[in-house]
Amino acid sequence: MRLSKITTRTGDDGTTGLADGSRLPKDHPRIAAIGSVDELNSHLGVLLAETLPEDVRGELLRIQHDLFDLGALLASPGAPFDAAKLSRLDDAIARHNAKLPPLKEFILPGGTRAAALCHVARCVARRAERDYLQLSQNRTAPQEGLQYLNRLSDLLFVLCRVLNQAAGQTETLWQR
Repeated sequence: MRLSKITTRTGDDGTTGLADGSRLPKDHPRIAAIGSVDELNSHLGVLLAETLPEDVRGELLRIQHDLFDLGALLASPGAPFDAAKLSRLDDAIARHNAKLPPLKEFILPGGTRAAALCHVARCVARRAERDYLQLSQNRTAPQEGLQYLNRLSDLLFVLCRVLNQAAGQTETLWQR
C-alpha cells in the first residue's frame, strides 16, 4: 500500500478531511474526539517504550490497534464498532484485577515510571471519553465506542497497579 503525500496544504484553511471526502473545521467535536483517541494511542506508544511484562505489552499493542480502528470509525461517520472489543477489555480487567490485592483507599498516580505513564494514558482515555460523548449523544458515533473508552480507562487503572506490583513498588495511598 502506498500512502499519499503528507503535505497536502488542504488543511491550511482550518479544516480537515474525513474518510468520505467531507471536510470539517479542526475545532469540530468529531475532530476533537479523533485527536483525543490519537493522543491516547500515542501515550500508549510511549508506555510501550518502557520495559513491561509481556502480557501487559501484548494487551497494550492490541489496544493500540483498537484505538486506530476507533479513530478510523470516527473519520467514517456511520461505520460500526466491533462490540467484541468490549468483551476483550472486560476479560482483561477481570484477569489482571484478580491478581491484585483489593483496594481499601484511593491511590495516588505514580510509582514506577511505567505505572506513572499508564496513569497519564488513563487520564487521556477519560478525556477521549468526554470528547466522544458529545458525538454519541447526537447519535453520530456508535455507543460501543463510548463504552470501549470507559472500560479502557478502567483497564489502564488496573494495569497501573499491575505494573507497580510487577516492579515491587508499593502504591501511595491517599491520605485525608
